Amino acid sequence: MEKKMSELAEEKDLETTIEDAAKAEEQLPEVTGDPLEEAIARVQELEEQLEQSNKRVQDVQLRSRAEIENIRRRAEQDVEKAHNFALEKFAKELLEVIDNLERALDLNTQAIDDTGKAIFDGVELTYKSLLSTVNKFGIESVGVVGETFNPELHQAISMQPSEGFTTNQITQVLQKGYLLNGRVIRPAMVMVAA
Repeated sequence: MEKKMSELAEEKDLETTIEDAAKAEEQLPEVTGDPLEEAIARVQELEEQLEQSNKRVQDVQLRSRAEIENIRRRAEQDVEKAHNFALEKFAKELLEVIDNLERALDLNTQAIDDTGKAIFDGVELTYKSLLSTVNKFGIESVGVVGETFNPELHQAISMQPSEGFTTNQITQVLQKGYLLNGRVIRPAMVMVAA
């Protein structure tokens, strides 16, 4: 009897093991295709993701380089402008001195005696020296009689018909204009032929 009981226990253990194996098999995902093909497909999918990721990284690097180059270029331009136009306020103040010297030189020299003539010559030399100095630092005058009117450089006070001048030609300069390294710091006040 013991033998039978032992056989029955073994049979029962065997049945339990078979049932457990069946349950475990049911829980496994169903294999529909070849596992090698699935692995190859997964590798290809991962390679595509890697390629897309590399493209994004290259794009970000390219954009970063471009942004850095733009910042560098803007900084260089700002420094260049600072160098070129650092004298702008000082130059504007000097323009009054130049205007006053020009007014002094517009006097009638025939009514001046010898002492006055020496003073006049000194003022003229001072004026020429001042113009030479400001020219060295990029300041140049604009507004010459006979020149064509340019609204970027000249400010028209009035327009009048004038003989010997064509339309939009400067007939009279009331106040010279000045440029500092190509930038207008004061437009010339002019009269223009109509």
